[in-house]
Amino acid sequence: MTRIERSLLAIFCAAVLMVATGGARAERIKDLASIAGVRTNQLVGYGIVVGLDGSGDQTTQTPFTVQSMISMLSAMGVNMPPGLSLQLKNVAAVMVTASLPPFARAGQPIDVTVSSIGNAKSLKGGTLILTPMKGADGQIYAMAQGNVAVVGAGASGAGSKVTVNHLSVGRIAAGATVEREVPMPLGQGDYVHLELNTTDFGTAQRMVEAINAVVPGAAAAADGRQIRVRAPSTADERVSFIGRLESIDVTPVRQAAKVIVNSRTGSVVMNQSVLIETCAVAHGALSVSVSTENAVSQPGALSAGQTARVANSQIEIRQEGGALMNVKGGANLADVVKALNSLGANPQDLIAILQAMKSAGALRAELEII
Repeated sequence: MTRIERSLLAIFCAAVLMVATGGARAERIKDLASIAGVRTNQLVGYGIVVGLDGSGDQTTQTPFTVQSMISMLSAMGVNMPPGLSLQLKNVAAVMVTASLPPFARAGQPIDVTVSSIGNAKSLKGGTLILTPMKGADGQIYAMAQGNVAVVGAGASGAGSKVTVNHLSVGRIAAGATVEREVPMPLGQGDYVHLELNTTDFGTAQRMVEAINAVVPGAAAAADGRQIRVRAPSTADERVSFIGRLESIDVTPVRQAAKVIVNSRTGSVVMNQSVLIETCAVAHGALSVSVSTENAVSQPGALSAGQTARVANSQIEIRQEGGALMNVKGGANLADVVKALNSLGANPQDLIAILQAMKSAGALRAELEII
């Protein structure tokens, strides 16, 4: 056998192997699962953005902005006379949100998002005043302050307005400093737990086999989502062990057949496991058109009548014919797409067709409408 023949044979064997395995590719455990207890925590705070170019809150409609300014000035030793009404144009009340990453240490900077909660026209050019950020337990975990970066622009005049992107939300890169650490132990006792991103018993079993092939007898599946792995006891060895663990390749099983339909946007997404049976489909479009023509009724001379406006309405109902079409069954995703495209239906019509096919038992997939 020549070298060219051997190369062709190798290519042929690889193609057969890909067909037999359904084209599945190995993925790292890092991409399929996470370590139990290693998670982000959400932080939120209420703050004030100052320095706006006349695009801040209208204080007559947002009294909480004025109250916040009075409280801030009082804390700085500036006492305002009772009953004073401030007319501010360069101040906006905002909510500040951030995600505290796992193992964050005191002094570490994190990004924050600043969102207007009043009627400010824009946060562009503003500066966020020192804002405490709290967790779900009410404790302060970070302090935020800095210049707000808004990607966009806007202009208005004489009743016309032009806006590019969203001006009432901005971001401050490294705008908060962590002040309190969240304890996050790596596992409990002698074990760490892997949690699959999606519950799947087949993938969990394959992950256990892949781990045990590297570390014999270390892994065992608790259920279709969690896997218990025996790990070293010291912190340094455990971190090194988890690093090697996350790099192990696992070939996940094929997911259950599912079709996702977004009825608001008309989007239809289906995975590679979707199958259809041979069926006949007829789909017609029904449209109702109402048109109104305004006319003037002019009375005759010397008739003592009055000129009146008359509305002439016409209603037309039109139904486009939909011939009964044969849809061939598909054994793979390409055949399914080809069969559905043969109907020539738009996305909105396709949603109704898929629902009817599911009811008739011709669509072998779970139909989920979001």
